[in-house]
Amino acid sequence: MPADHYVLTLSCADKQGVVHAVSSYLFMTGCNIEDSQQFGDHDTGLFFMRVAFSAEAPLSVEKLRASFAAVGDSFLMDWQIHRAKERMRIVLMVSKFGHCLNDLLFRAQTGALPVEIAAVVSNHPDFHDLVGTYDIPFHHIPVTQDTKNIAEQQVLDLVEAERVELVVLARYMQVLSDNLCKQLSGRIINIHHSFLPSFKGAKPYHQAHARGVKLIGATAHYVTADLDEGPIIEQEVRRVSHAVTPEQLVAIGRDVECQALARAVQWHSTRRVLPNGHRTVVFA
Repeated sequence: MPADHYVLTLSCADKQGVVHAVSSYLFMTGCNIEDSQQFGDHDTGLFFMRVAFSAEAPLSVEKLRASFAAVGDSFLMDWQIHRAKERMRIVLMVSKFGHCLNDLLFRAQTGALPVEIAAVVSNHPDFHDLVGTYDIPFHHIPVTQDTKNIAEQQVLDLVEAERVELVVLARYMQVLSDNLCKQLSGRIINIHHSFLPSFKGAKPYHQAHARGVKLIGATAHYVTADLDEGPIIEQEVRRVSHAVTPEQLVAIGRDVECQALARAVQWHSTRRVLPNGHRTVVFA
């Protein structure tokens, strides 16, 4: 993406004049709108917009933000402007199931996922060698009942030191504290199978097989203090038949989880997801 391309995202009360104000600002600033998506939510009375635009000559993001502030203030907008070519710095967290980790590492390396993985954190050492092949720092941070607060502070310190914008729980099998969820609100994504709440605990795919489930699903969502109940970003499903074995269900489930999580990370990292209370607006 050229240096003179930018992305503006905003949300505010839905009223007349918002689109006109934004387009007028961009015109007066010598910018050209290349893509624009918008949505007015009648349930909440909020308006959401994502605009990709270019400038006749490269402008500093700081200058754009300073000049747009008056427009944002006039409509009480929650808004952001970013340079389109900048890759979002992220941290991946994983435990002992590595399919999502491996998928995201490969997508990032090949350029299919426009992010920069600053580090991988795990409460187990299992994937140290895998992560090392991508020349990415691996941080083994064990978690016990007595060290949970210390471990989470280490994660927060890493996020700050590495200027990380997004944390991805790529099958990180630890319940996060309310404090960590609050500190990373809107900046942490999780993936889980969609059998909840029907099949809890160990071997959910085996439980699903025993009950003759015909759909395998996965949900990618923002993390909140309410376990697995944060705003949904993306979901994926796969139909299965009675002939599928529990082991095949697990394999299908892994693929589904990888796909849903990768899309959620892609959309967040390209500024396409806007919070809307307990829901999200996704300009995919």
